[in-house]
Amino acid sequence: MKSIQYSYTWALLTLVLLIAGSVQAQEPPAQQPATPQTQQKPQQKPQENAQKYFTDTVLVNQNGERMHFYTDLMKDKTVIIDTFFATCQASCLPMNRNLAQIQEALGDRLGKDVNILSISVDPGVDTPPLLKAYAKKLNAKPGWYFLTGDKESIELILKKLGQFVDDKNDHLNIFLIGNDRTGLWKKAFGLAKSEELMKVVESVANDPGTAAKP
Repeated sequence: MKSIQYSYTWALLTLVLLIAGSVQAQEPPAQQPATPQTQQKPQQKPQENAQKYFTDTVLVNQNGERMHFYTDLMKDKTVIIDTFFATCQASCLPMNRNLAQIQEALGDRLGKDVNILSISVDPGVDTPPLLKAYAKKLNAKPGWYFLTGDKESIELILKKLGQFVDDKNDHLNIFLIGNDRTGLWKKAFGLAKSEELMKVVESVANDPGTAAKP
């Protein structure tokens, strides 16, 4: 499995790798006391930095609707992000079936304070009608977005997420789970048990924000 490398200047990034039902969390880096000089500098809000980093690149969902990646899909939300392609014959469907289980566990939080974002790594083939049929097979509810777009836009977003691959078959079996309000991010193995994945989702969605404080 290829490693994910990405840098967020806007918030504390906690990475968690969930493998075969066990969760291992990295400790936050030790905080250095601020000097008087740094205390005097104006601080950008984490969400301003998040929007700048992730960008408002326009993608298209399974209903053919154009959506700005940060503003429409991520802002003030917890997001669960995976990459896949609709004609995949390997790990994509099991991963998305896990997301279907997570969808049920989320209940009415889905589409309100939590969104699921499934991003195609094969945008040339995965048109909105194809994604809509795929979403229907999973009984996807409002708040679970299957996203495609032009090649350049998809590649930009995938690179921002550390999920870009040259060959679609090499897509990563990883869920990225982030809380835009607090800046807490974790990652989890998408083929783990859905109940264990849900524990990670809950830990991020219910984060009180202490991890984002200096």
